[in-house]
Amino acid sequence: MILDAIRSFLSKTTPVDTPVGGSGHGSAADAVHVAACALLLDIAYADGEFTVSERAHLEAVLARHFSLSPDDGRALIALCETERKKAVDHFQFTRVLRENYDLGQKMVLAEIMWGLVLADGEVADHEHYLTRKIANLLELEAGYLSTAKDNAQRHQG
Repeated sequence: MILDAIRSFLSKTTPVDTPVGGSGHGSAADAVHVAACALLLDIAYADGEFTVSERAHLEAVLARHFSLSPDDGRALIALCETERKKAVDHFQFTRVLRENYDLGQKMVLAEIMWGLVLADGEVADHEHYLTRKIANLLELEAGYLSTAKDNAQRHQG
């Protein structure tokens, strides 16, 4: 099982072969959407549950930042549920984002990550750890992550 996951990881150039919306051909935007959504799902599940408030926050983010319809947003979440379960680690997702996002886009993603962590009203230790780990893999400095957390807290309250 793990050997299959490693082979799958090594054979892929992007984390998804089928884009959302069913157009039949992948693109960088599709890979970025999947990478970001898969990481956000990992953060949502970090405390052991994906709450209704976290799902609502994620669906709103997909609509606002990726211009996805509610149906396409739910389809992306379903696809990413599968992709994140198959993933060996976060690198395949963070690599896509490092290659396609500039610093500003990474900052927005960090703010979205913190918004998701804060959506259920609690910050579990593993959510905090995972958010920092992903930010580090995205090559975001600690100061940027702190600013993103502050911005997310302002938007929550």
